[in-house]
Amino acid sequence: MGKIFIVVPEAPMEEAAQLKPGRTLGRGGIRLGVLDNSKANADYLLELIVDGVKKELEVSSVVFKRKPASSRPASEEVLDALAKEADVVVSAMAD
Repeated sequence: MGKIFIVVPEAPMEEAAQLKPGRTLGRGGIRLGVLDNSKANADYLLELIVDGVKKELEVSSVVFKRKPASSRPASEEVLDALAKEADVVVSAMAD
C-alpha cells in the first residue's frame, strides 16, 4: 500500500495587537465607504455588512462605489472619492 500524506493548510495564529481603550469614534459617527468589486451577489453581501456595522457603530454616512469589472483595479477617481468621503472602507467579493 502507498503512503498517504495529509496536509493541513492552517497557519499558526498571529498575535493581534489590542486596541487601546481610549480610542473613540468622531462625534458624528464613522463615514463608511463600500467598494463593490462587481461580482455577482457582492452588492447583497455588502448591504448585509453595512447593516451589521450600523447595528454596532454609529454611522454618519455611507458612500457606495463599484468597480466596472472584478478583474480590474479600482480607478484613481474611485479610490480618491473613497479616501475623501470615508473614514473606513469595506470591500467584498461574492459569487
